[in-house]
Amino acid sequence: MRFGFGVDMPYTLIICEKPSAAKTIAQSLADGEAKRHQKEGGKAFFYEFSVNGKKYVTVPAVGHLFTLKAKRGSAYPTFDLEWIPSFTANRFASFTREYFENIQSVVAGAKDFIMATDYDTEGEVIGYNVLKFLCKQDDARRMKFSTMTTEELKESFKNMTKHIDNGQVESGLTRHYLDFYYGVNLSKALMAAVKTSGRRFRIMSTGRVQGPTLHMLAKHEKKIKAFKPKPFWQLIAEVRVGKDTLEAEHEKDKIWEKEDADKILQKTKNAKNATVKNITKKLFTQKPPVPYNTTAFLGDVYRYFGYSPQQAMGIAEALYQAGLISYPRTNSQQLPPDINYKKIISDLARQDIYSKDAKSLLAGELKPNQGKATSAAHPAIYPTGQPPKKVGDLQKRVYDLVVRRFFAVFGKPAKRESQKISLDINGEMFYLMGKRTVEAGWTSLYGKYASRDETLLPDIKIGDTFPVKKVSQLQKETQPPPRYSQGSVLKEMEQRGLGTQSTRAGILQILYNRGYIINKSIEVTELGTQLSDILEKNVPDIVSEKLTRHFEEECEQVGEGKIKRENVMKEAQSTLVKICEQFKKREKRVGEELTKAIIDAQEKQSFLGTCPSCGGTLKIHKLWSTGNRFVGCTGYKKGCKFSSPLPRFGNIMRTEKVCDQCKTPIIQVSRESGRPFRMCIDIRCPTKKEWFDKKKISTNPNRGKPSTVEQKEKKNMKTGKYVKVKPVAK
Repeated sequence: MRFGFGVDMPYTLIICEKPSAAKTIAQSLADGEAKRHQKEGGKAFFYEFSVNGKKYVTVPAVGHLFTLKAKRGSAYPTFDLEWIPSFTANRFASFTREYFENIQSVVAGAKDFIMATDYDTEGEVIGYNVLKFLCKQDDARRMKFSTMTTEELKESFKNMTKHIDNGQVESGLTRHYLDFYYGVNLSKALMAAVKTSGRRFRIMSTGRVQGPTLHMLAKHEKKIKAFKPKPFWQLIAEVRVGKDTLEAEHEKDKIWEKEDADKILQKTKNAKNATVKNITKKLFTQKPPVPYNTTAFLGDVYRYFGYSPQQAMGIAEALYQAGLISYPRTNSQQLPPDINYKKIISDLARQDIYSKDAKSLLAGELKPNQGKATSAAHPAIYPTGQPPKKVGDLQKRVYDLVVRRFFAVFGKPAKRESQKISLDINGEMFYLMGKRTVEAGWTSLYGKYASRDETLLPDIKIGDTFPVKKVSQLQKETQPPPRYSQGSVLKEMEQRGLGTQSTRAGILQILYNRGYIINKSIEVTELGTQLSDILEKNVPDIVSEKLTRHFEEECEQVGEGKIKRENVMKEAQSTLVKICEQFKKREKRVGEELTKAIIDAQEKQSFLGTCPSCGGTLKIHKLWSTGNRFVGCTGYKKGCKFSSPLPRFGNIMRTEKVCDQCKTPIIQVSRESGRPFRMCIDIRCPTKKEWFDKKKISTNPNRGKPSTVEQKEKKNMKTGKYVKVKPVAK
């Protein structure tokens, strides 16, 4: 009997998480050729192949094909939920319909099922929902793998378990229900509160992790803004040592009274010589780094390349799907010996760029420096040894970092020496400080990612004297606490128990999209700060880290079988009922305070910068009849005619930067789907030439229909692809 596109029945259906996985698994397991079946004009496909004479079909999902939805109205709180196809709930998920129907088309011919989604809570939920709602099954055999290499996939197929991981299913479902309970009900509460004032509309949201994370950032922002700098003085002596002029710092690093600093300067400014009184050397050892878990990996990708956590995770996912690195979502800092260190490093030795370092490692004992954190699902992130073919420059950079980190883990400790030379200048002590690498150890394997300060001092002995060129007095101020970077904030969230390895990058992106935070060096906006304050004052449990941590721990306990999902959900419902009752009592006050914050924020955000034509102020305007937005000059009453259309969708934030070519402000546009992008506001700017390459496009912002550019952007909202605007002002 034949089915669908000519596939012989019956067969075993292997459910995969992504299209690339379905292809790789089929090609890795097939005894011969894996045959691809695809409808004409469609994107969804499945593969047919044989293993030991038995027929198999791999079919892909595209992430979550199902999502939770409340069954009734807009009232809150609501806990009556159901799973529905994602394409029916969200226009941005419309592309999933084809994959949904593709799975439907092959289910009827399947005699049994194998789950081969990513082995974590999200992957387990994705596969479980496909099994339950499309395959009408409660269980299946399970392939477990950490890399997409042919060798490991075959091993995973050979040693698959008889059942799916019910612990991960229950843990994942618990987290989904909790996030929906909190996110939907609390966001409904915010929107209802704003609606009571009737003066302004804006989409507002908060959630189980989002609220505490914003509150954490807002508290830090307050510390920065409340910081009062304190002046201090430093004394620096320039000393001639051989042919070099070296700077020596006074023994008092910070002198808090200017009178004291003046006395030291008066005493030393006419000094002729500096005499060496003491030399202190310290040798210290630096252990190799531990293997990457997700948080450390995303932090370093941001540190070295400036890629946001969400962008970095997308790159890592692409490398994983290409079989180049292991699964990138993991808590573990350990590499199990069964991944065969020698084989991986031998494979890397075949790549010219890594050959020398790989061979040096193979000459010794391969013993990694392990961290403490472990994970039952996946080891730390490591390269598979496969060469990076058909990948872009971004992927190659991140791949190189993973390889170098892997090498460094096996390296020998590095030895460094610090040197402190005490100089007597007219009775005042100054210090020359030096640092040097004695043995490079693991740092030579880590390459450019292990750059260290090297301050080499000449051979100096006690009693030596050196000419003093001059002594300077510097006035400085204490600095506020540093802002979180997009890398350091993930580490802080991990330490506080906020979110998971899979969700933190997404939570951060939501805060950007909502306009609560801006800039790579994270700054909380006035709206974000006021929202945090309003929630803390009126309903503090919404921003409680303790409560969020509690439920996160309970999700883990569900996965371990220590408590039941139903019990956690009942507890969450009870907690939310109390929170919502408290919120409703203050709904009007919260609404007034939120509305004022929204109006203030929108007024502030509507001013984009200086008009290039008349020097007036550029402001965002909206045509409520069409929904179109444009920028106009406040000098229009004096005859200024500058105006230009703006993207119809998304939050618009000014960046304080100006385009090199048209001299108009650069704005940043953040949207629900996809990464933020930047553009100047002049539709006629030469940087937008590629937008109008073949068509004559009207740039009149006041006409009833959106411009072709706006139509293109609207289409992009559906596909998740965006127009690239080059160049962006530096």
